[in-house]
Amino acid sequence: MPVHALYSFVTLFVVVDPIGTATIFGGLTRGASDAFRRRMAYRGTVIASALLFGFAFLGTPLLTALGITLPALSIAGGILLFLLAVDMVFARPSGIRNPTRPEQKEAAQSADISVFPLAIPLLAGPGALTSVVLLMERAASPLEAAGVIAALLGVMLLTLAALLGVSSVMRLLGVTGANVVSRVLGIVLAALAAQLVLDGLTEAFVRG
Repeated sequence: MPVHALYSFVTLFVVVDPIGTATIFGGLTRGASDAFRRRMAYRGTVIASALLFGFAFLGTPLLTALGITLPALSIAGGILLFLLAVDMVFARPSGIRNPTRPEQKEAAQSADISVFPLAIPLLAGPGALTSVVLLMERAASPLEAAGVIAALLGVMLLTLAALLGVSSVMRLLGVTGANVVSRVLGIVLAALAAQLVLDGLTEAFVRG
């Protein structure tokens, strides 16, 4: 696997966090039928994938239209991902990826959780959307860009598998085990976030 594709896969896997998302999904659908869970898992993953792939292909033209440079996006994305990493390490829910308390209450009253909060913000949150744009921006060739797309597809398929097998995931890991996995991924994400900020600052000074 090319280096950029592997880097993209690790970054997106850590940001989307299929295991942590499956744990939250299990809580949101507690007591629901298997058919309902499968329907929500498929719909939520498809909607989130559409958003992420849309940002992958349209993110660069949008940034150009807004006059946002790659170093600026890299620094902002690194800070955002670092905040997400802090939440993951301390197992502290926040509005960066998890729904807030008012949003959780709204979700509890809704029969359909596929769009909110599953697709947004659990799967296609600000961190994931920013990451996919950055990865596409940093692709040095069409082959590397294809690698990013392949990595995104792989992560979303793994996420769908985790959502469909949420009962098995919960039995295997439990809440404590899921938090341990999330903490480890959070440490990796913190390092990736720091690197993004350093790269952004370096590119800004070089351009300046």
